[in-house]
Amino acid sequence: MQGRVQEVLPDSRFRVTLDNGHSLICYSGGKMRKHRIRVLAGDKVSLEMSPYDLNKGRITFRHLEPRSQSGSLPVRRPAR
Repeated sequence: MQGRVQEVLPDSRFRVTLDNGHSLICYSGGKMRKHRIRVLAGDKVSLEMSPYDLNKGRITFRHLEPRSQSGSLPVRRPAR
């Protein structure tokens, strides 16, 4: 399932609205916590839902928004 994070809640939980409009509470998966992947309000995420409680889920992937292509690349300063 895919959705968008609406609100960041305490205890590393998130309020996510699915593409079909259903709202649920999610937590970030273990690999995301292990690699310190940050999830912010407005991020598009993939998630797994619990078959026992359809109001809870686990965020498994954070989708990156495509970056705008600007004409110039950042200039790197030489190391001293």
